[in-house]
Amino acid sequence: MKLDLTGAAADALDAAGILGATSKVRHMQAVYHDTPEQDLAQAGVSLRIRAAGDERIQTIKADGAGNTGLFARSEWERPVDGDAPILDDATPVKALVGDRIHTITPQFEVHVERRAWILSEEDAEIEVVLDRGEVLRGDRRDAICELELELKDGAPAALFTLARKIDDIVPVRLGVLTKAERGYRLSEPVRSVFKAEPIALNSEMTAAVAFQHIAQACMRQFRLNEAVLLTDPGPEALHQTRVALRRLRSAFSIFRTLFSADPDADRLRGELRWLAGELGHARDLDVLLARASAGALHDRIQKAREEAYGNVDSALCSGRVRRLMLDLTQWLTDGPWLLAADTQDRRSEPAREFAAAALERFRRTVKKQGRNLGKLDDEARHELRKGAKKLRYASEFFSVLFEARRRRYQSFIATLEELQDQLGALNDLATAPQVVSKLGIGDDPGADALLGTGKRKALIGAAAEAHDALVDAKRFWR
Repeated sequence: MKLDLTGAAADALDAAGILGATSKVRHMQAVYHDTPEQDLAQAGVSLRIRAAGDERIQTIKADGAGNTGLFARSEWERPVDGDAPILDDATPVKALVGDRIHTITPQFEVHVERRAWILSEEDAEIEVVLDRGEVLRGDRRDAICELELELKDGAPAALFTLARKIDDIVPVRLGVLTKAERGYRLSEPVRSVFKAEPIALNSEMTAAVAFQHIAQACMRQFRLNEAVLLTDPGPEALHQTRVALRRLRSAFSIFRTLFSADPDADRLRGELRWLAGELGHARDLDVLLARASAGALHDRIQKAREEAYGNVDSALCSGRVRRLMLDLTQWLTDGPWLLAADTQDRRSEPAREFAAAALERFRRTVKKQGRNLGKLDDEARHELRKGAKKLRYASEFFSVLFEARRRRYQSFIATLEELQDQLGALNDLATAPQVVSKLGIGDDPGADALLGTGKRKALIGAAAEAHDALVDAKRFWR
């Protein structure tokens, strides 16, 4: 398990004495290698040579797809004499890059001071490693301050018990970036938003494993955008943070039969609903502000928006959110739902079969909900919008399982996106009066322009057409 913390928090943790008085200290330098096209990185593989004193160790890691907090890797390690990697048939590198193997050169360096402790927790033995240092690529650098908790012996629950004890002393957050990822990011423009990444499912997976991969990918997207939102808040980072939460909540709905009798699942879903609500008001004000012309009304909305973003910051900085991420990770990887006898058959169902049934079910719901769309009230259209979101996210989650029908998938998802866009615009119109009323600006002469009621008829017509197109679209899972 990887945990991110600030330098000041690391100092406070050290002073608290929870890690013990004696630690093993090493100063290490690692050089990461790849082709100029970053073939290894694109394949999810890292190649480094780490030097500590006179010792040099070459390590090649194939990162497990979709992991958050807990990382399972395939790893090849060997001592080397110099700074050049040894690339033979004993590792996957030659097979991955082929003739380009001769173009593999150093890409970036990592310098850290590593302190390590061995702790006992709940009859388990845990190695705690604190790395402090930086990643360097040319004239760019990224600071590192992270804890890694590795279970040496005992039950996995002990890792989370220790993580919570640490969080009681200093704030820590789940770490989702490897040092290699940090280095590769230094070769890119600074990113202000992180969209959903492809999820590496395969037909050999069970439904339970597929859910774990999907949920962990959603948590990773949340953490990446949360980090941006805490340092440089803005509409796009807020939007993608909310998207990550919506995707995660949808995953719980899609796979609900796997843990239908687990009270922990209901509690976690409730916490995710609470967090989404904390972020929702700021997003409503972003929408309203975009419609407001410059002037006093715009300034009033801007002030309310700044307060709403302050509330978002308070929520994200709360121990409640940090604990939620820890609780989610523990439940996903070691929760009682994984051993429940009454859901064993559903958990063991092949992911592809589960996906096809789920997609068919959500499509049927959206088809039914959208009948006579032009006559639906705001509440019914909102339910249709939620159903369309679940179908959209399920389609994205499972698309790789139906790769042979890629063109059909792209056509289906395009019609679904159009329906979502129109329903989203209608939902913004439906919520605008509530936002205006809450701000107390309903009597302002410019308030009517914020409501956009003149667009409603056209949007309803466009939504009805999009729904018809979706119903007619070929299903990529059949």
